[in-house]
Amino acid sequence: MTTAAARLRATERAPGEGGRLPVVALVHGSMSRSAVMAPVASRLPDLHVMLYDRRGYHRSREAGVAAGLGQHVDDLLRLLEGRPAVAVGHSYGGLVALAAAAGAPEVVRSALAYEPPLPWLAGWPEDSAGGLALRAAEEAGDPGAGAEAFMRQVLGDEGFERLPAGVRAERRLEGPALVAELGELRSLGAPFTPESIEVPVILACGTETAPYRRPALASLARSIPGARLELVEGAGHDAPITHPGPLADLVRRAVALAGGGPR
Repeated sequence: MTTAAARLRATERAPGEGGRLPVVALVHGSMSRSAVMAPVASRLPDLHVMLYDRRGYHRSREAGVAAGLGQHVDDLLRLLEGRPAVAVGHSYGGLVALAAAAGAPEVVRSALAYEPPLPWLAGWPEDSAGGLALRAAEEAGDPGAGAEAFMRQVLGDEGFERLPAGVRAERRLEGPALVAELGELRSLGAPFTPESIEVPVILACGTETAPYRRPALASLARSIPGARLELVEGAGHDAPITHPGPLADLVRRAVALAGGGPR
């Protein structure tokens, strides 16, 4: 029998004799896909790298919508098959990386999260891209409307309209995944206990990102024992595309920190 987990689409690149462990698992954000993390992966030719489309997105859309962040974590751990790993996540993918580090430190030896959404913290605006997407989906009674609203926030109206009609339709089909994951964050609060994370953690944000992100990340960093907050000069939220080199440098630091395993 084919399970939903079996329909997750992942690719791995292992240089040399099976590649060097740990596996660097690159996890994309909401309304995104593994290709967004490819520029970072291309700058890590000597490392064992795994890219995958999360449940509900792009090549893994047939796997259905995740029941919550916990299922995204289970998917990641299933793909890793018990191999020691460094979890690296962008945006919502950063929450997957952190939650996996909290729940499975024997597998996830360190984590790097770039600008994860933190809507349960004071000061996080209701009108962020995620907040506006949820409102649009609720008002229209259609998750696809939320996906479109999110994409318009990211690309601008003109940018979204320039996409081929087939691409726009495909992105709307990812609306259920978007609404499910962002709705959970806003309704349930923190999806993991930061104080329980036992492995090294790097949190990162760009110097040109939205003004609410840096103080929110600083607050999260204070909650995670030994966490480091790093800034990527000149970057905004789309750093995997615009600043893949500095992000790859942070990945290498996370790999180095993973050498000691859980603290």
